[in-house]
Amino acid sequence: MTVAGVLLAAGEGSRFAASVHSSDSMVSTESVPPHKLLVDFRGRPLAAWAVEALLTVSFDQSYLVTGSVDLEPALTWLRHNRRSLPLADLTLVTNKRWSAGQATSIGTALDRAIEDGHQAVVIGLADQPLVPASAWSSVADGNGPIVVATFAGERRPPVKLDRSVWPRIPRVGDAGARSVIRAHPELVSEVPCLGNPVDIDTVKDLRAWS
Repeated sequence: MTVAGVLLAAGEGSRFAASVHSSDSMVSTESVPPHKLLVDFRGRPLAAWAVEALLTVSFDQSYLVTGSVDLEPALTWLRHNRRSLPLADLTLVTNKRWSAGQATSIGTALDRAIEDGHQAVVIGLADQPLVPASAWSSVADGNGPIVVATFAGERRPPVKLDRSVWPRIPRVGDAGARSVIRAHPELVSEVPCLGNPVDIDTVKDLRAWS
């Protein structure tokens, strides 16, 4: 069975942008890049953490789903600072409908995985910089139609979706695989993982975890 890794990075990061301009952010708008995935997080662009984790795992193919922002600055950082990383193996997939919700990015990835003949995908988020490669690998090795990572008992991405459940996944909105996981618990297996699944959604998150 071939398994593709999928990193979702197409959204506009509206909550982060709003928090930059809020009265209590204490962040100069002139010093902040136009998108949260490009902000500095522990010495590198935020998205670079998740891209490195994805490419550290030996997936049959690795997809980076983009949309609202060009992530080339993050990829350039990795080229210069992680020369052993197989960035040439990263397939960029553009979601032209990114503004219609995260489910469109998942759908775009699934369509590409069907085209490329994969039997499963492992999906993670580019704004979760503290999810390590070991979590991606553990979920990839899990068995069942849907395999979900747990961190200290909490279900969070990455999640593995077998091809048998792809027709159930919504293609519009922000629910993504969550609606299927809630509706069909009998399909779900959990895999305990190390790491921290925190999302960097606001300036407050950035300050707290930097």
